[in-house]
Formats: sequence, C-alpha cells, structure tokens
Amino acid sequence: MLSRRTVLNTLLASCFVILAWLNFATAANALGGKLPAINESAPEFTLPTNTGAGKVSLSDYRGKWVVLYFYPKDFTSGCTLEARRFQQDLPKYMERNVQILGVSADDVESHAEFCDSEGLKFPLLADTDGQVSKAYGSWMGFVSLRHTFIIDPDGILREVFLGVRPAIHSTEVLARLDELRPTAS
Repeated sequence: MLSRRTVLNTLLASCFVILAWLNFATAANALGGKLPAINESAPEFTLPTNTGAGKVSLSDYRGKWVVLYFYPKDFTSGCTLEARRFQQDLPKYMERNVQILGVSADDVESHAEFCDSEGLKFPLLADTDGQVSKAYGSWMGFVSLRHTFIIDPDGILREVFLGVRPAIHSTEVLARLDELRPTAS
C-alpha cells in the first residue's frame, strides 16, 4: 500500500513535468491550436460578411496587404476597444494599401449591429462554425481567440500576433507593417 506522502510526491512531480512540457512547447502551437507557418501561404477562406456581396475570400485581396484579426465576441469591452482602434487608424491602413478583416464566431446580423453601433467601415466575417479560426490556430471551443495575422499581397503569412492588448494593438500592427513592407513583396 502506498503512503499518502508517496502519492502526493508523485502527483507533485507529475505537475512539474506537465508544466515543464508546456513551457517547452513549440512556438508553432498557440492556445488555440497549430498556427500556420510564417513565410508560407496563409490558409485560404471564404466567409459571410455584413458588407458588400455577402461573402469575402482571402483571395479577393491579392495585391493588398491584409490584417486578419480574430476576436472573441461583438460588443464586449476588449473587442470593442480593439475594433475602435482599427477604425481610428483606418486611414493609415488605407494609405499603406492594407485591408483589415475582423473574424469572430458571431453571425452576420451581430456583425452588422456591431459595425453600425461602432461606425466600423471594414468587413467583419462570420466564422460561426470556427473552421477558419481553427485553420489559423485561433479557436477555443466556441469563440475565436484574440490573434492577428499580417498577410502580404501574394497571400504569404508574414507576422503573427498572440497576446494582443486591444488598446495598443493597432499601433503595433502599423509599426510591424512599416517594417515588413520594404522587405516583402
């Protein structure tokens, strides 16, 4: 029969092993799953949107830089702040030939109300089943995680942002775009 001390020590050692394993997990994995590889083709998608023709594909934006940002939910404080910052900086993105696309699991009607409420002039895409979020390693069961991807005009993934801070994120993205644009096609 095992003593209580042996069981507790074994349990504690197991916890340390798991924590060590988590700390040394590869950078290609995020909380939401396997991330697409930088400097490779970004996963293609087509999703419904509240603007324009009703559906948007990544390939629609060949020839432009794309900021593809995933967020958990319309009308929540962090998501609203992040969207407002992108909208505030929209003229700067347009000067750089950059299209902003927001993605969450909310439906098209929710996106339409959110855009109307916040004055957003860029498309929000409805990934209601999470398939695109999964392809980008940004899915957590029933919501998209707050991740952002910069995709170049040829459809190549150039940057990934995890651990996004909504209040300053747009500024960080613009700075990174300025670094990337002279070196990438």
